[in-house]
Amino acid sequence: MKRRIFSLLLTMILMLSVAGCSSSKVEGTDAASTEPAAEAPADASKTEATDALKIGLAIQTLGNQVWAQQMDAIQTEAEKDGNKVTVVECNGNANTQISQLENFITSGVDLLIVNPVDPDAIESVCAQAREAGIKVIAWDEEMENTDINWIIKNYDLGAVIGEEAAKFINEKFDGGKCEVAVLGYPQTPILLERENGILDKIAELAPNAVVVANQPAINPTEGLDAMETILQAHPDVKVVCSIGGGGAAGANEAFKGFYGDKVPDNVGVFSTDLTDETIASMQNGEFNRMCVAITGNAYVCGQEVYDIAVRLAGGQAFDQNIYRELIPVTIDNLDDMITN
Repeated sequence: MKRRIFSLLLTMILMLSVAGCSSSKVEGTDAASTEPAAEAPADASKTEATDALKIGLAIQTLGNQVWAQQMDAIQTEAEKDGNKVTVVECNGNANTQISQLENFITSGVDLLIVNPVDPDAIESVCAQAREAGIKVIAWDEEMENTDINWIIKNYDLGAVIGEEAAKFINEKFDGGKCEVAVLGYPQTPILLERENGILDKIAELAPNAVVVANQPAINPTEGLDAMETILQAHPDVKVVCSIGGGGAAGANEAFKGFYGDKVPDNVGVFSTDLTDETIASMQNGEFNRMCVAITGNAYVCGQEVYDIAVRLAGGQAFDQNIYRELIPVTIDNLDDMITN
């Protein structure tokens, strides 16, 4: 009898113990419910941070106005979408650019856009990025270890600049005899291609024109300094061909200082990159006579490459090489270009 009572007491104690353990596992819920507890909703800010696209953008220099405007356009578009773009400049130093790309990889970006100083030097680090699952877009260079090369046929671009300058020379000068200056940038291979296109086309289409000076200039300050020096040595230079908008802006200012309020109709600057300064020069009747827009104005360019980047990150397939459109712009079609 005692054993039976003891056994019943022990059974009751065990049952109470099990019930106590069960209730501790569903604390905060209805103990009678047999459904598992629902997970708490994720914090909204964490969800946004997880979904947001992180883009690392390595540019050669922000001292070039057109590049700076393109970066502004990209960051503006990214902010609208809740994405994050981090822009860095290496100021023409390939080793600095390699370190910047390595830092982007370490930080876990989803996509890299790089405007290479030396494409061969960054092939390896771009390969590392892709191995880590990061998409890579090369801006203005044809590379191997990329998903997309967003590129210009740079020799062809230079040829368009040279062709438009040659038309002007043949129209304005008897027998096409004219002194010409070229503002190039041979430190960068693609810009040397562009320069060669300019020189070849002038030689072909305006054979009596003479290139009396060739100076490097990538931004307005360098363009101004180079042209002031050139005009001191060669005051009869009437036509300037520049590989970029920065040099062209400087050349325009140098001519303004040289001629004062007068703008002779046989003096002109021919370039690429439809910058704000080039637009203002054309609208004000100054010295910029023609500019080759690449894809469109600077803001259109930024918007387009950002759109490509987002679609690439989202899984859309592209050809590796995407070639950009070359559009000669003069005062005649300027309004159409700047309203796009």
